[in-house]
Amino acid sequence: MWHKYRGGVLGVYAPDGTVLREHRDPLQHHDAHHLDDGGILYTALEPLAGPEAAGVRGGVPGSEAAGGTVWADTIKEVDAEGNEVWSWRAADHLDREAFALHPDYAREHWPLINSVTPLADGNILASLRSVSAVVVISRATGEILWRTAPGTVSQQHHPTELRNGNFLVFDNGVFRPGHDVPYSRVIEIDRAGTIAWEYHDPARESFFAPFMGSAQRLPNGNTLVTDSPAGRLFEVTADGLLVWEYVVPYFGGYEEAEVRGLFPAEPNAVFRAYRYAADELPWLEAGR
Repeated sequence: MWHKYRGGVLGVYAPDGTVLREHRDPLQHHDAHHLDDGGILYTALEPLAGPEAAGVRGGVPGSEAAGGTVWADTIKEVDAEGNEVWSWRAADHLDREAFALHPDYAREHWPLINSVTPLADGNILASLRSVSAVVVISRATGEILWRTAPGTVSQQHHPTELRNGNFLVFDNGVFRPGHDVPYSRVIEIDRAGTIAWEYHDPARESFFAPFMGSAQRLPNGNTLVTDSPAGRLFEVTADGLLVWEYVVPYFGGYEEAEVRGLFPAEPNAVFRAYRYAADELPWLEAGR
């Protein structure tokens, strides 16, 4: 598992690469959200053993990490000086039955939080990939205030809150219930759990990202989509019309043998992409 993640350094850097600030946590993985006050909200891990590990439901029997360990997710917030100011444990707040691992997933990691971000009301939006759920966590109590209904999303990534209060989600579609051919889509879900908007390729199976992926709603109403494994960035209108596309032409292999064994081909993968207006990047004009 560690060869797949290798997280732990959360930094703020100047345009020329100068390190302005860094926070290090060897148990950090997947995602971090840098706050305006210099703090950081991020996902991390802790080991569960014995009855706590056995209490995690689902997954492939016998697929725990070494020593029967199940690594469980935590969410932490640190201030600008790196002091922990808030934390949350899946082991304390997730119902084991309601948030069981998919039966084809390893039991080494539960529930695999791959995205975390604060909401406008101060609560926390998180994506639990291996249990196929997007949840809202109460910052005050740690309880789950809202979740997607089972079957709505499948191994999803990168939920974000839109101005109208809905959530935009990159829905990967691995093990999608009721479908024999996998496909990915981007969906907008309202607080009642209804899908208010959806994009998938007209030939559904032509757009399938089994892992990673992101989506950003743009000011003009279009949506920027990151098809991560393919290194493909594209923009679609509200009607699903493709209006812009870019495929990353740079490929490179992983250096570690263990990771290279998982991804033998040289990838051009992009974990996540954002579009910025020119006035949000003033150093580009200054450097010309």
